[in-house]
Amino acid sequence: MSYRWYDLAGNVGVALIVVLYLLLQLGRLRGTDLSFSLLNALGAALVLISLLFDWNLSAFLMEAFWLLISLVGVARYARARRDVQRA
Repeated sequence: MSYRWYDLAGNVGVALIVVLYLLLQLGRLRGTDLSFSLLNALGAALVLISLLFDWNLSAFLMEAFWLLISLVGVARYARARRDVQRA
């Protein structure tokens, strides 16, 4: 088995998602923080990149939804910030 750059990208993405979830459970990070959503999106994107080279449909679907849900978090943060600035 050879280890390629996209394997590294996928492993970094998985590590990022797992560490973020751990920090959330330990109370070191809030799920409403912009950094949580952005870093989750980055982690999912890195895993998706690796899956483009080593295809697995169920893993791809899981990460695609993870990315979309993370982007919903980013959008909610931006909307809340805009609403605060208007007030």
